[in-house]
This record gives sequence, C-alpha cells and structure tokens, in this order.
Amino acid sequence: MMFPERGSSVFKDMSKLSFEYLPERLVHREKQTKRLTTLFRPIIESNVTQNAFLIGSVGTGKTHLSKRFCVDFQKYANSKGKNLEYVIVNCRQRNTGSAVLLKILTHFDERFPDRGFSITEMLQILRKHIQKRKAHLLVVLDETDVLLKKSGSDLIYSLSRFDEESVGQKSSVSMILISQKYVLDMMDVPSLSTFKRTNVIEFGKYAADDLRDIIGDRVELAFHPGMVEDQSVSLIADIASEWGDARYAIELLEKAGMLADEESSKEVTPENVRAAKAETYSTITETKIAELDPHKKLVLLGIARRMKREAYITTGEAEEGYAITCEEFGERKRGHTQFWKYLKELDALGLIDTRVSREGMVGKTTMISLPEIPAKVLEERLESGLRP
Repeated sequence: MMFPERGSSVFKDMSKLSFEYLPERLVHREKQTKRLTTLFRPIIESNVTQNAFLIGSVGTGKTHLSKRFCVDFQKYANSKGKNLEYVIVNCRQRNTGSAVLLKILTHFDERFPDRGFSITEMLQILRKHIQKRKAHLLVVLDETDVLLKKSGSDLIYSLSRFDEESVGQKSSVSMILISQKYVLDMMDVPSLSTFKRTNVIEFGKYAADDLRDIIGDRVELAFHPGMVEDQSVSLIADIASEWGDARYAIELLEKAGMLADEESSKEVTPENVRAAKAETYSTITETKIAELDPHKKLVLLGIARRMKREAYITTGEAEEGYAITCEEFGERKRGHTQFWKYLKELDALGLIDTRVSREGMVGKTTMISLPEIPAKVLEERLESGLRP
C-alpha cells in the first residue's frame, strides 16, 4: 500500500496528546502533589517508611500524578545523596501477588525467570537486591482493587511489613495504592493496620473550567499556534465536564485535530469537536461496562441489540431482549422486579437513559435510549466480555 505524502497539519507534536505522555506539571493537581510530597519527604529526611492511597474516578489524574511524583521524588532523593528507586505496577494486567512481585524483580534483574519461585522466595530475593543497592523502593500499585479482589491483601501486608524483622536497618519499602474505589475496607485487619486513613488523597472530578485549562495547556504543546479555536476548547471542556474526565477531553481534542487534518482544514472547529464526540465515547463508560455484573451486562446487551435500528425502545422490549440474551448465554432469567432494579442501576450509571413516553402514546410508558455509546459498539464490547 502506498501512503500519500502528508500535507500541512494542525498538529505540531501529536505525542503530547498520548495517554503515555507525562507533562512537566499537572494542571489543577497542585494540592494533591503538595500533599503527597509532604507525606513522603520523611522517607529521605528521616529514613522512615511511608504509604499513601490515591482515590478518584477515571481521568482525574491519579496515575499521571503518581508517575510525575516518582520521577521528581527520585531526583530529589538523589540530590540528598539517597538512592530511591520506584516500580509502577498495573494490577489489572498483573492481578496476583506473584505477578506483581515478578514485575518488581525484573526492575532489578531483567532476566529474572517468570516461574519457579514462591512468593516467600521472591520477597527474600527482593530484599537482597534492595540491600545490595542500598535503596529505598517505592512501589506504586495502580488499580489496587483488582489485586485485592483476585488475591487478597497478603502481598500488601508483606510489603508494608517488609522491614519488621530487621533490627537497626533503614526502612526500605514504601507504597502508593491507586484505585477508583475505597480499597482500605477491602483489606484484612492486619494489612489495614499498616495504613493511616489520614494518608488518603482524594482526586475530585474536574470542573469545566479545570478542563478548559488542561485542554489549553495541551493545545499549546501539541498544535501549531492559532490552529484550535477558543470555542472548540470550551466545547470540549463542556462535553467532558459531565464526567470530569481529563482523559476523555484529551481524546476528543486529538480526534478533532485528526478530523481537521482529514478535511485539510486550517483550524480545529466546533464542528470537528462534535464529529469527534460522535466517533468516541468516554473511557469512564468503558470502565463502567467492565465492572458490571453478568446480569446487568445481559440486560444492557439486550437493549443494545434492540436499539441498532431504533432511537427508543420500551421497557417491555428491553425485558424481551434480556430474556433472549439469558437463554443465549445459559443464564437463568431474573424476575420482573429484579429486572427493574437492573434498569434503575444502569440509568444511575448513565449507561442508559429512561424517561416517561412523550404525548401521543397510550398510557405512561417508560422509554429507554442510549445516551453516549453507539449500539453496535456497545453490543461488541458486551459480547466480548460475556464470552469465555
């Protein structure tokens, strides 16, 4: 396949819109950064262990702040003559204690074998690496709730008590736990005793003004001057403010820029933003779908299939669709009352929209629509999650 030469583009550096890009400063997260710095400075100044827990919805900056903090805190430690090393683990990808430890150990030894060692042995090997390097290790466990659901809190307990049997040695392991949920209540009592509830740092959803500043910052980094209209920035901020999701805002900005390039436009217009919204849906929607229990997924799948050709369906049609999906996936259909509860919960999550029928229809019928995600995309996403 031959690719045509790229013409002029609104983009200066698209990498600045990547989810992997780490800004030098995090707009509107100064308070959380200061709090985390205050909590962890004693690691360097007084040789103590410290732990913290970051909680907030998708797109509120938890992961980015932890990465930025680790990079800057390591530089600070080095300036004080201390060796601080960090490892960031995504617990959705590594949801067992051994998988998490393997990720940590490969930081010290890239060729460490991926099998053949118990967790106890891996912890002993980790201790030797830390002692050899005379380091303090900062472990960041992102999406900690997934690890706790899958494997319990044994590993967190072991890491939090890593130096308990050592006498006269400096502290060597600290942790940052990240989650959308309040995971401290998911730990057993011994593990919980090592965490101070005052060390919880909350990340609220971004307001429209916050998102406007964040998008404006990325526009300066990623686009040529004058290529993004101010009203386009405002529109993106207003759309994403429904969820307070900076990730979604940046995703919309990138897609709108790509659409402008496709049209050989000299600027990103509000129409490009509206078209981008039509082609994307929020990362928070993906997370909500992934966390649904099987029967809510079956209800939603029945709705999605019915709505590929319709703007609205009745609750009766939705219940018929639910019965069909239950039969298809070998699940026993729940009763009408429970089905109504599922609808209310899906509505509360914003995955469906329910409203009383408009004038001209007989009686008061509750109608269902899909407010954000295209029915076909939703159907594919749910089917892939329900099939083994």
